[in-house]
Amino acid sequence: MPTELDRQAVNIIRGLAMDAPLAAKSGHQGTAMALAPLGHVLYSRVMKHDPSDPLWPDRDRFVLSTGHASILQYALLYLNGYGLEMSDLKAFRQWGSATPGHPERGHTAGVEVTTGPLGQGLANAVGLALAERNLRARFGADLCNHHTWVIAGDGCLMEGVSHEAASFAGHQRLGRLVVVFDDNKITIDGGTSLTCSDDVVARFTSYGWSVRQLGEIGDDVDALERALVDARDSDDDRPKLLVLRTRVGTPSPDWTDKHEAHGNPFTAEHVSRTKAVMGVPDEPFWAPDAIVSECRGLAARGRVLREAWQQRLSSSAARADWDATWSSGRAGWADALPRFDEGQQIATRVAVQKAFDAVADEFPALVAGAADLTGNTGAKLSAASPMSATTPEGRQIYYGVREHAMGSIMVGLALHGGAVPAGGTFFVFFDYMKPPVRLAALSRAKCIFVFSHDSVGVGEDGPTHQPIEHLAALRAIPDLQIIRPADANETSAAVRVALEHDGPTVLVLSRQNLPVLTDGSAVDRGAGVVHSATGTPAAQIVATGSEVSIAVEAARALASDGIAVSVVSMPSWDRFESWRRTDRSGANEVLRPDLPTVSVEAGTTLGWERYADRCLGIDRFGASAPGNVALAQLGMNAEAVAATVRSLVSR
Repeated sequence: MPTELDRQAVNIIRGLAMDAPLAAKSGHQGTAMALAPLGHVLYSRVMKHDPSDPLWPDRDRFVLSTGHASILQYALLYLNGYGLEMSDLKAFRQWGSATPGHPERGHTAGVEVTTGPLGQGLANAVGLALAERNLRARFGADLCNHHTWVIAGDGCLMEGVSHEAASFAGHQRLGRLVVVFDDNKITIDGGTSLTCSDDVVARFTSYGWSVRQLGEIGDDVDALERALVDARDSDDDRPKLLVLRTRVGTPSPDWTDKHEAHGNPFTAEHVSRTKAVMGVPDEPFWAPDAIVSECRGLAARGRVLREAWQQRLSSSAARADWDATWSSGRAGWADALPRFDEGQQIATRVAVQKAFDAVADEFPALVAGAADLTGNTGAKLSAASPMSATTPEGRQIYYGVREHAMGSIMVGLALHGGAVPAGGTFFVFFDYMKPPVRLAALSRAKCIFVFSHDSVGVGEDGPTHQPIEHLAALRAIPDLQIIRPADANETSAAVRVALEHDGPTVLVLSRQNLPVLTDGSAVDRGAGVVHSATGTPAAQIVATGSEVSIAVEAARALASDGIAVSVVSMPSWDRFESWRRTDRSGANEVLRPDLPTVSVEAGTTLGWERYADRCLGIDRFGASAPGNVALAQLGMNAEAVAATVRSLVSR
């Protein structure tokens, strides 16, 4: 039976859902109000969690995919003792507050993933559930045994990423994933009938989900508990979709079931009338201490579960492997990385797989996969079995032709913990992955995005498959480590720094074979001299990736003409800038500001003007031709580089 605590807790959540947006003059109260009973039941009766240790590895994960309703999650975190206090709720959506407009991982304790762009949270949750199942298969249910809970709305299901992710989840049979579909039939523009007539039940059933229609039980805490517990305890190994019919804005006498309740803050008069219906005092941020204390007492019961888990971990024979998987690998893991002899010819997409294979045993968190391009991209662990419904312990993921979902699932894998995902596709298909790459950077998810076929060297496939502007687009994303290695040794070093890094890394790799000509040391600082001028240099060339070998060839040709030129490999702008901020004199010894400089990169020249006096690149779309022909015709050859240097020096 519902208790007085249940009734008052729901009232507090609904009151805060109105008061915080009213104070901020911004926010989305309608969905939060409708879902208050569901949220309360999840946190107080169903989920396994311990607010005193929000990062306990075996906790249940909760994802508010409808991130615009963030005030719901903040109210729940406040009531359950995750560290938010009333002052934080009063600062909703304000500068520097712990309650931003959408939930942000790492910013607010208890937020598992950064949500807001609709559909991303649902796709992230697939990654969370995938990580849980993989770790449970590898370490046993004593150490890993939890569920992933999601609230998703109509907008989440309309966005294409949810289709890709839901199809993948159904095929994988992720039975510990439970998604509550908030079927309120409202979007910002109006009723969903304006834009959508999907049969959600039929669609998710076809994906291989167990779909359960709960009806209009949104205010019945006991019925909600029964439905959630039944989904949690079911032996059905399919992911669960619980279709819950709710009424946006309930119990407002003015805005219930109206789309205006979605994103327009109630006026003070609307709030007062709603609180009268609820039977609570008409005062802002009403939350009696006794009720809050009792709610926090309920949540504190999770401490017992966590402490029992910690005892099991302490006595587990798998403790060393568990620690290596959840931390930064086994001691000395980087010593296993391969070294390549000068003069070898090897594509960097091939070298990256050799590096992954070399460290797979020593870095057990590493999992790899690709969007139907496993052999093409190098995102593969040769000895690993597939991570599938029948072999959940595997470490090789086959995502299918689902780049968008792959990126989002990778973010979920990384943020779960115990997994460092490397996922590959052709560089041009970064277009399909921009949202999760950006959110990986925003949430500092430790992902390795492997993009191969990085230039017009792709060749005959033509301009649709030849990335031109993609490096510039990636470099515009803050907090994203980007490495375009010149050869196999720089690739091996790039894998090392990616696995050491505390956020996402992009590796941009060649299709074609490249000569081994470096020792890989340029990666650590972002740039390094790979060809020294004989005598006093007249100029320097700075290049990345496959163009470094072209630059070296040009420098040798120029030397025969009496023009001394040094060549700098700059695999990572961001690492170079980080070095330059702390050691400007050292950076200036590598990339000398006193020398005429030519940059060479087989992509748009945008941004290179900060480093070079002349920028040689490709500021147009590519063309269909054999790769070497396309490169030569578009000026990516030693002759064109040498001519540009001669022209610059002659001035």
